[in-house]
Amino acid sequence: MNDPSHAHKCDHLIATISEYVDGSLSPQLCAELEKHLRECENCTVVVDTLRKTISLVQTCAEDDCLPGEVRARLFHTLDLDDFVKNDAMV
Repeated sequence: MNDPSHAHKCDHLIATISEYVDGSLSPQLCAELEKHLRECENCTVVVDTLRKTISLVQTCAEDDCLPGEVRARLFHTLDLDDFVKNDAMV
């Protein structure tokens, strides 16, 4: 979709996706985001990818299923380097 107003709406709502996935988004913004997700395939993909990534990281953190180097690269790519440092300190 090349509609500038739609792109602006995506940019505005994309900033709330983490809170939405965490369940900490206000009910009003949650309803607005869910309405947008019903209409916007791109934002739906972003939310689904975030949920899958969180699930993967949580599963692998619990099971220690990733080799250290792979885990470090994943966390670096996701800009979570501080978490890798904290894990090394424990």
